[in-house]
Amino acid sequence: MKSASPAMAAHLQGDLTSLVTCWRLRRTDGMGMFFTDFDQDLDIDGDIYEADKGYSRTAITNSDSFTVDNLDIIGYLDSDAITETDLLSGLYDHAQIHIFMVNWQDLSMGSIPLRTGWLGELSLIDQQFTAELRGLSQALLTQIGETYGPTCRADFGDGACTVDTAALMKKDQVAAVVSRREFILSDYAAEAGEPVGGVLSFTSGLNAGRRLEISHWQPGSQQVTLFLAAPFDIEPGDGVTVTRGCDKSFATCRDHFANQINFRGFPHIPGTDALTEDADA
Repeated sequence: MKSASPAMAAHLQGDLTSLVTCWRLRRTDGMGMFFTDFDQDLDIDGDIYEADKGYSRTAITNSDSFTVDNLDIIGYLDSDAITETDLLSGLYDHAQIHIFMVNWQDLSMGSIPLRTGWLGELSLIDQQFTAELRGLSQALLTQIGETYGPTCRADFGDGACTVDTAALMKKDQVAAVVSRREFILSDYAAEAGEPVGGVLSFTSGLNAGRRLEISHWQPGSQQVTLFLAAPFDIEPGDGVTVTRGCDKSFATCRDHFANQINFRGFPHIPGTDALTEDADA
């Protein structure tokens, strides 16, 4: 049930209303942005909601079940605040959004909350972005807990793993580019028997600040392939920092990092074949 002040409730009962929609966006880095579909800027609680930045949204629906009531927000990159570079760099990932309505003729009536949630999937086509707003019930569909399996469930270098990944970092630069996913480094190459994978961070160039996971190394060369393509073009000379990875197997944990005491998997757990096979006569 949406709450409204007595003055707002009385306004809603009238023959004519002067309601407009506003939305407040708060990025994970703390930066806030404010927009409205009204034709003038609005000052609400000291924040200026910009009117000249067009956006639209799909219909807002609500249900009494635990299904996720998602909606899409559609806008154009006509604001200096929202840029293509920031969108592709992931600065808006998981940003919090609050959508509400106000009476533009009398802002003292308060607001009517419509939807609060977080940005989910985001697409960008021809200077138009479409962002999925995931509601609060989305969290109820997320499975939280630990699972049993032969591989380690800790993230490489976290508090459960305890491996000092900073000591494994190596600085390098791009020597040649095949694509946004494949390129050749100047010096670093995975050694024979070294676990594949890892993380590559760009320290300069258009992708500076981006951390991307490594899919695999080309044997006998410095060619590296990323899981996901870099958002922007990679140029020779771009600085990178490479952190070797871990395939989460017990043998790797023991032989390469001497960290078997902190291994968070169950390497001897029976597989599905063992659980379903017939008993021996």
